[in-house]
Amino acid sequence: MARTTARARQLMSRAGAAILRAPVSCGLLVLIWFLAVTTGSTQSGPPRATASEVSLGIPNIADGHLWTLWTSGLFASGLGEYVLGSIAILAVAVPVERRIGSRRFTLAALVAQGLGATLALLVAHVASLVPNVWGRELHTHLTEDPVAWVLGVLLASTAAMGTLWRRRIRTLLLVFLVTAALFAGHLQDVNRVTVALVGLLAGPLLFGRGVRRPMLGGTIRERRTLVALVVAASVLGPVFAAFSPHSIGPLSALRELFEQVPYSPRELVDVCADPALHDECRKGQQALRLSGVGPLVANLLPSILLLIGAEGLRRGRRAAWLLSVGGHTVLVAVAAASTIVRVTQQDETRSLLYGIHRHSSLSMELAPLLALVTVLAVLLLTRTLFDVRAPQGTYRRVWATTAVAAGIALVTYVVVSTLAADGFDRDPGLGTVLRDAPRRLLPPVYLQLFEPPVMPLDTAATLLFEWTGVIIWVAFCVLMLRSFLVPPLGVDLGTEQRVRELLRDPGGGSLSWMTTWAGNRYWFTGDGRHAVAYRVHSGVALTTADPIGERSLLTETVDEFAAYCLGNGWTPCFYTVGEEIAVIARDHGWTCLQVAEETVVDLENLAFKGKKFQDIRTALNRAAKEGIEARWTTFAAAPLSVTEQIVDISEEWVADKGLPEMGFTLGGLAELRDPEVRLLLALDANEHVHAVTSWMPVYRGGKVVGLTLDFMRRRSDGFRPSMEFLIASAARSAGEQGLEFLSLSGAPLASANNGSSGLDRGALDALLDLLGRTLEPVYGFRSLLAFKAKFQPRYRPLYMVFPDPAALPAIGIAVGRAYLPHMSLEEGGRLVTHLLRR
Repeated sequence: MARTTARARQLMSRAGAAILRAPVSCGLLVLIWFLAVTTGSTQSGPPRATASEVSLGIPNIADGHLWTLWTSGLFASGLGEYVLGSIAILAVAVPVERRIGSRRFTLAALVAQGLGATLALLVAHVASLVPNVWGRELHTHLTEDPVAWVLGVLLASTAAMGTLWRRRIRTLLLVFLVTAALFAGHLQDVNRVTVALVGLLAGPLLFGRGVRRPMLGGTIRERRTLVALVVAASVLGPVFAAFSPHSIGPLSALRELFEQVPYSPRELVDVCADPALHDECRKGQQALRLSGVGPLVANLLPSILLLIGAEGLRRGRRAAWLLSVGGHTVLVAVAAASTIVRVTQQDETRSLLYGIHRHSSLSMELAPLLALVTVLAVLLLTRTLFDVRAPQGTYRRVWATTAVAAGIALVTYVVVSTLAADGFDRDPGLGTVLRDAPRRLLPPVYLQLFEPPVMPLDTAATLLFEWTGVIIWVAFCVLMLRSFLVPPLGVDLGTEQRVRELLRDPGGGSLSWMTTWAGNRYWFTGDGRHAVAYRVHSGVALTTADPIGERSLLTETVDEFAAYCLGNGWTPCFYTVGEEIAVIARDHGWTCLQVAEETVVDLENLAFKGKKFQDIRTALNRAAKEGIEARWTTFAAAPLSVTEQIVDISEEWVADKGLPEMGFTLGGLAELRDPEVRLLLALDANEHVHAVTSWMPVYRGGKVVGLTLDFMRRRSDGFRPSMEFLIASAARSAGEQGLEFLSLSGAPLASANNGSSGLDRGALDALLDLLGRTLEPVYGFRSLLAFKAKFQPRYRPLYMVFPDPAALPAIGIAVGRAYLPHMSLEEGGRLVTHLLRR
């Protein structure tokens, strides 16, 4: 009993603390329920007399009840809406008020609710000026909604958030709200959009405008996801409308597919037999063709295919982009044709997108067209994000298999229809069935302009008539989904396994594990004992790190690979290679340029003592005092809660940079998933991840002898000296394991100027030095090298070597495309402008 009482007191104490930290939102929640109970609004919303005084709507504003712009946010339309509003306040409003403070919270709520509700009524008034059902409904609707001002405050608070969550919350909410408004279309949906938009615009005025670089910021993964989300929302909107028969929005015409069919198949035979009822016959045929489970599934399958395409977009697949662009181009053409039909046939509006829509105006008919054009424009503007290709032959097999399935299904349709002629409203005959067979490939909603040559009467004929095309579409959808799941082009698991075996024994250099990353091709010597990882851009075969294999045969490997490249018309370029390859290249008369500086920490007798390690010891001591621990794991072994935090930290880090994400020799999230890559995390007692580093293995003779740092990112508001702490902890742990060294990896376009290479530095080196100084303000490679100097490493120059100086322009382009494969010309121009401003 005492324990229960203590728990109750503890809960009450926490509740009291929450109320004190969020008094406005908690007070509004209490007020909403008090008004609901006292006015009898809990079950079905405010009674009619009360609604005329508190609900939002053009009739109430016309009566001079201006206060309803705000009071409508204190009521709801029923018990479900009251519960939803309460959840929104507790889950969203309370945390937001804690974050931004009660004063700014109150101001944001008042401004967003008042101005947003005013804007919603203005939209309703404008929509009612054009004759259409949606405008008439909006003009007469009354609404109450406590969720709207919560959304407005949330979007206002995004101005004070980090780049990553600001972008995510805004995109997710606005896409969802706009989709709901266009398809459901009630005044409540319009009000939520307008209140949210006012909150979005008011946020910078309330919190100030931080540095914004939205056109360059964000990882490729994040940007692909956002585009996929937009496409998915445009696809799911009509589907939701189909299952919401009370939708009134301008894009809600798909609900017409659920209208009651006026005639049975056999009754329609009698109607069509009378020439005077030709128009009634045509309407009945259209309604019958659009009714039932089969036509419903057939009409939704193009949306399902585009939804599968959205999943492919999330994965960066080029085929998914082509599918989405092609699908939306077809839909734009269909929407345009539907508009033409609307103009030329005033007696009946036939929407080729969604079915018969009797009550729309021309302006409402244009709404689907404009929505589709917008999505198509988004796809075209982001085309460079989707460059992941499937292995050769993948889509030949997709089309061949689909063609075989279509052939079998259509032949079955022709044969069975001819044999079972009694199941149709007329004897079809072989010629009629052959003419109708191709139409089975199209969803019935697209066939409304064509008179059906036959109509099914019995169950067997109906199944054959309606489901033949469904089978073909389902087969194509499954094949496309499978094509997005296969490893992309360039990922040869067998070849990669051979490379991994060579990396283990005899082993590679400190940077050689980068050769396993996606995007590399592999070349092997004739005896299979040496390998080179490379990628081809602009006619240049750009390698990654030193060749893999026995060091005594490096010269032969370089010569053989160079001959292979020249035989294919490529210029060989060894990139980020060490002294040995640089000396071989100089002996061959090749050009040799230093492009990076690697820092290596020898672990034997390492002790962080003396003044030079003061910063390191400080970081270790502070971590111990604050309860921060370093924990080894892998991405696969880490709990989902931890991996989600790693993803968030990475996305936020890149987004805040406001610059294109670099690849090639700079790893990202994808490289963390390698099971042999170790992660070292900085976590507190609550399993809160403050920073993450990844360490690639370095083998020699089948044994791990060192680790190479790759991924290094920390939370912006986390433990500040987390990187010093993690690297020092890695060094201590690796030393205890008997490893020889830690490589802190290379810093591109940075040099310690130690002159240890003995190679002459000429004009091209000076040019690279200038480029490094130019890029330093935005990419900070030299600052990174200075940071690594805290660990008192030894320096190892990394070079780029190539045979023909005349190929340097092409090599420069190849290196740029390797590091920034997704940067368009427009983004390149913005980056140059950004550099000039610095």
